[in-house]
Amino acid sequence: MEMFFVDNLAPIMFFNLVVFLLLGFPVAFTLAAIGILYGLVAIEFGLMQPALFQALPNRVFGIIANDTLLAVPFFTLMGLILERSGMAEDLLDTVGQLFGPIRGGLAIAVVVVGAMLAATTGVVSASVISMGLISLPIMLRYGYDRSLATGVIAASGTLSQIIPPSIVLIILADQLGRSIGDMYRGAMVPGLVLALTYMAYIGVMCLLRPSSAPALPKEARVYDQPDGSRGLKSLVLLTIIASTVAYFGGEYYFRSHDAIPVDERVVILLMIWGVTAWVIALVNRALRLKLLSPIAERVTFVMIPPLFLIFLVLGTIFIGVATPTEGGAMGAVGALVMAVSRGRFSWKLLKQAMDTTTKLSCFVVFILVGSTVFSLSFRGINGDLWVEHLLIDMPGGEWGFIIFVSVLIFVLAFFLDFFELAFIIVPLVGPVADKLGIDLIWFGVLLALNMQTSFMHPPFGFALFFLRSVAPRDDYKDKVTGKMVARVTTGQIYWGSVPFIAIQLAMVIAVMVFPEMVMHYKADVPTVDPSTVDFGIGNTYGTDGYGSDPALMFGGSDPAAGFSSPSGDAPSAPATPPDDPAAAFR
Repeated sequence: MEMFFVDNLAPIMFFNLVVFLLLGFPVAFTLAAIGILYGLVAIEFGLMQPALFQALPNRVFGIIANDTLLAVPFFTLMGLILERSGMAEDLLDTVGQLFGPIRGGLAIAVVVVGAMLAATTGVVSASVISMGLISLPIMLRYGYDRSLATGVIAASGTLSQIIPPSIVLIILADQLGRSIGDMYRGAMVPGLVLALTYMAYIGVMCLLRPSSAPALPKEARVYDQPDGSRGLKSLVLLTIIASTVAYFGGEYYFRSHDAIPVDERVVILLMIWGVTAWVIALVNRALRLKLLSPIAERVTFVMIPPLFLIFLVLGTIFIGVATPTEGGAMGAVGALVMAVSRGRFSWKLLKQAMDTTTKLSCFVVFILVGSTVFSLSFRGINGDLWVEHLLIDMPGGEWGFIIFVSVLIFVLAFFLDFFELAFIIVPLVGPVADKLGIDLIWFGVLLALNMQTSFMHPPFGFALFFLRSVAPRDDYKDKVTGKMVARVTTGQIYWGSVPFIAIQLAMVIAVMVFPEMVMHYKADVPTVDPSTVDFGIGNTYGTDGYGSDPALMFGGSDPAAGFSSPSGDAPSAPATPPDDPAAAFR
């Protein structure tokens, strides 16, 4: 019995950890307690040296000194300030008025605002609660299907998990030892495609069940012009002018900066487009030209500032001006400036945001410290080798490993949140993926998409709980129509999440089948042709009457022979990144 216990100490340790987590014990303390307990057991059986625990203080101080993790409180603070300053409310109102007159327009507006909030806040709770408080009563007022309405809100809120600046991506990059900027680049396309897929699903539902997503009635459109028109002509004309200026301005700039990657080009073009539209709207308002309709002015002044903030955060990271931590700091400052400019700033708001940010940051650090204690003991008893042998020897090679890990994350997401998955599972499977030759950025984005489902899983999906907390629990009288509106049941919220979980799983499969969706992050990395490198050995120094021929100095007829390897072979050319993303699996 003793020999069996010693030989299987690693899997027993991991199994006990899962059991204690499922029993509801705090994650950080469970990790640390299990690590210390089994570390002492391993020392008792002679499997681990007591001196190994002496490394714990240095590892804990290493966590505190990790500059990368500073991005977590910065992005959290930015998101909370924006959420409490009313930006989400204004966005939902504006986009809802813009798309509302078409069937399913309110649901599409929720997806658009969810994507924008994801790109500016990166906080799921802020997105879900804001959209639940603002858009859900409107959707219920005008007869939206409850499952569709709640599903769209919950799913759009989870876009904060995959669209940069996501906190999940920051933690995954740290755990996998990769650049946060590369992780952001890799996740951008899957996140946007996922948002478009949500919109496509809404469109299909409008075709199959038109009554499930009715259009906004005429009496609810507050930005229509006196003649009854919506005023979209001036908005379209403004968009065309701004796009034209952005195109020609971008062409002029790129002519002298031809080495700019595609994502940087997109950021620069969006910046030029936004500045142009903003200036035109400001001139129109200042001079009272009345060239723009109310809806055009509303869209410009409400949607352009978040785009500026996106450029300030993601743009500076993509173009290499700032690190992700510096980008988060600038985003927090930008959020404060936006709150002040809108007249929504107060010391109470700042205190609440900083209090929540501190709690979340401490939560992350404590979990990371606990996972460090656990991993120290787990690696001390060769648990990492047990996991490695278990996963590498799986049938199917790399694909077998990827499918197994995806299924494992999906199942564990029923019981564990993304923090627990990131700090417990990723350190175990990440080294195995690296040893198998899998690109860790691609692997990290795949894990992030899987972890996104943890917010949608019944019965413990946090997005569902956030929405449940703000959805009406009892029948109520609508303030606008005066009619009684039925309550939203928990079952309706859960059933509404099912189609969007299926869409998220389909996105996971799409990233597996088409890795170039992520691998584009290194498509624009400049490479050096070794044949073009000049080592300076072709000069004439030393060939005069007082010197010697460089060829004779190295004992050969070719000056480059002096740089040959000991075996006499020419040095091998440095490796360059493969053009084929699928090479990551070979």
